Amino acid sequence: MKFQKFVKTFAIALVLISIVLGCSSRPEPTAIPETSTPTLTATSDATRFPTFTPRPTRTPDMAATQQVDDFNLLLKDYSEKGYIPSTAGSTVELDPFNESWAQIGWFQWWPYDVTGPDFVFKGHFSWSTASETPDDSGCGVVFGLQENGDYYAVFVDYSSILFRMKRGSRLYGVGKTSGTGKTHFTNPAEADVVLAVANQKAFLSVNDEITEYTLSVDQTSAGGFALSMLSGTNRDYGTRCEITNMFLWEGK
Repeated sequence: MKFQKFVKTFAIALVLISIVLGCSSRPEPTAIPETSTPTLTATSDATRFPTFTPRPTRTPDMAATQQVDDFNLLLKDYSEKGYIPSTAGSTVELDPFNESWAQIGWFQWWPYDVTGPDFVFKGHFSWSTASETPDDSGCGVVFGLQENGDYYAVFVDYSSILFRMKRGSRLYGVGKTSGTGKTHFTNPAEADVVLAVANQKAFLSVNDEITEYTLSVDQTSAGGFALSMLSGTNRDYGTRCEITNMFLWEGK
C-alpha cells in the first residue's frame, strides 16, 4: 500500500480550481450542516464528487524512534481492549499536513491510498480560525471513501466531535454508543487524536477521552482514506489545520 497527498488547490468563491501537476482534480468541497441532529441533509443535491483515484506513495522506511514504539504500544493496548481484532498488519508514517481553507461550513480532503475496514490513525492536531466567533471548524479525516462519493467524515471542533456519513446526496450524523462527543478548546487549539475503526465501530480518542460510535451496517468502512479540514469562517485564511506525528496502521 502506498500513500501520497494530492497537490494543493486554491478556492475562488465556491469554485475549486486545481493546479494539476500530473494528477486528476481534487474532489469539490462539501458542505457540512451546522447542527448535529441524527439525520442531516447536505446543502445541495447538486454537489458532485469526481471518481476517487488513489495516489501511490508513502514514507518508505520508519526509523526506530520513540514515536514508533509508542504507536506500537497503542496498537497493543487497543487490541487488548477489543477496539481492533489484532495488531497484525502494516504501519506507515505520514508526512506532516498543513492546509488552510476559507469557506464557512465547507470541508475538503486530501486522499491517500485505499485502506481496509480495520485501521488505526494517530496524529497531533493543531488548528486555528481567523474569527473570534467561528462556526464549527477543525481538522479531521475522511474514510470509507467510495467511487460513488459515499464516505464517513469526522472532525474535532472547539466544542464537539462532528461525525458524519454521506450516502447519495444526504449527510447523516453517526450515533454515539458511549462517551460525550464533547470537546473543550479555545482558539487556537491542539489535541492528540486517535481514530480506530473495526467491525463497523469507531473509537475516537481526543486527548485520551474516548467516544465510541456505531457505523452503518450497510455502509462499509473500507475505501479511501484522507486528511480533511472544515472551515469555520470566510475571513482572511479561514481555518488553518496542521497535523503532525502521524501514523496509519492497516489490519490484515
